Amino acid sequence: MDLTKLTANLTRLGYKVSCFSTAAEAAAYLDAAIDGKTVGMGGSVTLDQMGIFEKLALHNDVYWHWRIPAGETEREQRIKANTAAIYLSSVNGIAETGEIVNIDGTCNRVAAILYGHEKVYLVTGVNKIAPDYESALHRARNIASPLNAQRLGVRTPCAEKGDRCYDCRSPQRICRSLSVLWEKPIGADIEVVLVEEKLGY
Repeated sequence: MDLTKLTANLTRLGYKVSCFSTAAEAAAYLDAAIDGKTVGMGGSVTLDQMGIFEKLALHNDVYWHWRIPAGETEREQRIKANTAAIYLSSVNGIAETGEIVNIDGTCNRVAAILYGHEKVYLVTGVNKIAPDYESALHRARNIASPLNAQRLGVRTPCAEKGDRCYDCRSPQRICRSLSVLWEKPIGADIEVVLVEEKLGY
């Protein structure tokens, strides 16, 4: 996939952009760039597929509620992640025009992306890229969210049918918030890491 347009628009909107052919190359880049830091990670199949936690944990203090140390809780890991110097996440949809879309249930991930860290890395495979904002939002709601609901085993219409968002009112609904980065937030250091492979949902 040609990433020229997306890279140009993200750069115009204030982001640093790095492009890699493979997930392994992107993981090696992040492993070299982040050293001796406190690192938080959002829930992300993309990051899990890359094995980035295991790499970074060898020389950083990494907090991820998908890898909970003995004696700690999921909530404690989320709080530590959200106050870490560096934060890593993926996205649910990214438009070639530059908008970055995320939907969240607990909202720790969208909160962490928006403010407070020394640096944020947003890692995304080419499957997350859509032509424009409307398409990126549609992707986040109707592709990423049902797949994540199925992964989590929740009882929602989207998880049961796997076809689209039903804007349900299920107690187990995972779509509780929507964040859209129209442009890089003022004062933030956000780097978008684009990978020319399909990763995550």
